[in-house]
Amino acid sequence: MTETYEKIKWPNNARCAVMLSFDLDGNTIWANGNRSYPGGENFIRSISIGDYGPKRAVPRILDLLAKYALPATFFTPAKIVEENPALLKQIDQAGHEIGHHGYQHERFVDLTRDEQKAIILRSQDIFQQIIGKKARGYRTPSGDWSRETAGLLHELGFLYSSSMRGDDRPYRTVIDGQVTDFIEMAPKWDLDDFVQFGYNLFPAEPAGQDRISGIEQVYNNFKQEFDGYYQYGLCFVLLMHPQIIGKPGRLLMLEQLLQHMKSHQDIWFATGEEIAEWWRANY
Repeated sequence: MTETYEKIKWPNNARCAVMLSFDLDGNTIWANGNRSYPGGENFIRSISIGDYGPKRAVPRILDLLAKYALPATFFTPAKIVEENPALLKQIDQAGHEIGHHGYQHERFVDLTRDEQKAIILRSQDIFQQIIGKKARGYRTPSGDWSRETAGLLHELGFLYSSSMRGDDRPYRTVIDGQVTDFIEMAPKWDLDDFVQFGYNLFPAEPAGQDRISGIEQVYNNFKQEFDGYYQYGLCFVLLMHPQIIGKPGRLLMLEQLLQHMKSHQDIWFATGEEIAEWWRANY
């Protein structure tokens, strides 16, 4: 359910909100995809694409965020948290948010309610053990969730999700016919770097091939979308993957985009948790 407002009142008279988000999937999406092929567990090259994220790209991204004093949200499968505890502690200690993204990037739409609950709770225990707190935000792995997921997350105390696609403002989720204080902040495929740049020869990604977009083209797409969100006073959710956006040339593109956004004096850069808390209190 969404509501229409002539003008959203953001904190400190900001014109628009910006949520920089990174899906720190590591090798989980490639390992999951490889399982559908005989002997797929031996496809080392595709696994290495994901490994690039935590091993090489995240430190560069953290440096870039620190350079511009910007907060971000890292949605991370708990398996990647387990495998990279020092890195996740570094992200947390830098003031960024770490959000829930399944245990190993499971497709929640394929799971029963009990199976989903077990994954959520297991992952929250790992968050608690490694960074000393549970996640309050959730992004569904693999692009969808089941009819039960939102209610389950709300029941388990989550503040918000950034999973659906149906608005460009935060909104209160309707669960079992009731408007709740479980907030949704929808990202968009056209603001997802994987859709622009994600590629592997075999297993084929995308299935029909023919996709590595030009960096300038993607920059112009992202910039013009931001300009539109700014004009209408909306919530700009940029969905990125360290293994994709963290390549040297693309990171320069991201820096250029950050410079463009920061050239506006009335932008509220915030984590998902901060935006959801503010929306819950004010709308």
